[in-house]
Amino acid sequence: MQRSTPCLWFDGKAEEAAKLYPSILPNSKIVRTTRYGDAGAAASGMPAGTVMTVEFDLEGQRFMGLNGGPHFKFSEAVSFVVNGKTQREVDELWRKLSEGGEEGPCGWLKDRFGLSWQIVPTVLPEMLHDKDAKKSERVMAAMLKMKKIEIRELETAYAQA
Repeated sequence: MQRSTPCLWFDGKAEEAAKLYPSILPNSKIVRTTRYGDAGAAASGMPAGTVMTVEFDLEGQRFMGLNGGPHFKFSEAVSFVVNGKTQREVDELWRKLSEGGEEGPCGWLKDRFGLSWQIVPTVLPEMLHDKDAKKSERVMAAMLKMKKIEIRELETAYAQA
């Protein structure tokens, strides 16, 4: 069991999110769901019997979703990075996570719940950390023009003489 677990505050959509994320990321699952009882419902304003928390694993990382109400919203100050090995994988992650959400620049998106994600091809960090500063600068300049990151365009920028 991991020692610390990120808790994500949802406005009644924690269970929906906990079902969506494992459907997109392999080796992921819902672990446990807890419902509001009478005491918790009275304190929170949520109806008794509704989902209070849902714990889920995303590829070995445990998360907790909390249905806490409309008091707090997600911001880009926190995002989750998901790496894709191929363009097909990047495209699929991008499509599924941005559905009903919002596409942003440089591989960032917000899902339908407002949670921010970065969909990053595994080659991008390798290119950005190249010993040749000119190569990494060209890759950075190419990436800054993109929403969803396109591996072929990164490779073209990287290979330029």
